[in-house]
Amino acid sequence: MSATIEILGVRVDAVTYVNVLDIMASWIEQGGPHQIATVNPEFVMAAQHDAQFRQTLNNADLCVADGAGLLWAARVLGRSLPERVTGSDLVPLVAQEAAARGWRVYLLGAAPGVADATAVILARRYPGLRIAGSFSGSPSAADAPAIVAWVRHARPDILFVAYGAPAQDVWIAEHGRALGVPVMMGVGGAFDHIAGVQRRAPDWIQRLQLEWLYRLVTQPWRWRRQLALPKFALAVVAKRVLG
Repeated sequence: MSATIEILGVRVDAVTYVNVLDIMASWIEQGGPHQIATVNPEFVMAAQHDAQFRQTLNNADLCVADGAGLLWAARVLGRSLPERVTGSDLVPLVAQEAAARGWRVYLLGAAPGVADATAVILARRYPGLRIAGSFSGSPSAADAPAIVAWVRHARPDILFVAYGAPAQDVWIAEHGRALGVPVMMGVGGAFDHIAGVQRRAPDWIQRLQLEWLYRLVTQPWRWRRQLALPKFALAVVAKRVLG
């Protein structure tokens, strides 16, 4: 397994995209269940006051660094992470690998119709991709038994869950054993990006690590959530100074 570091009490694994695909392959060969969490600065700050979410992240089988802020934080704290590994980039990469290896993929979450549209797009983009199912679903406890039954019946190798954080990650942790899927990952807004419901920042903005600013400009209603970023930076610096 990869090296692990801790950022403000939250575990992050030092992995690359290639590492993640290799780990997924081994898990699918072994059988499930395994959970992947895509950690970003907002996750870390939410975990400071949400004990259940913090426990969910720290108990996940793999926590990838989905956020340039985590790479910066690691450097400030005298550690290192090899690269940013985002859920939005992982979904198509995994779909491509799944098409080549015959893995079955289930898409759960997002607004009604978005998972279905994403499944169609991915199947068209990666010929041979086996879509085990797609459903908007709900993270509510009342809906869980039916959703778990449907996913189990579909027998996917990989389950992507797009309920948003922390709901998607907590839901996987609560129902992962019952689902029994070898690889389960919360993917946030990945379906929205693939289906074209929401535009992702252009590549040049991503390279400059200013995707947070693009989201703030294009989605100004997120400003309260974006306050987590300066709070995160201050907390990391304080951790460096005070130990």
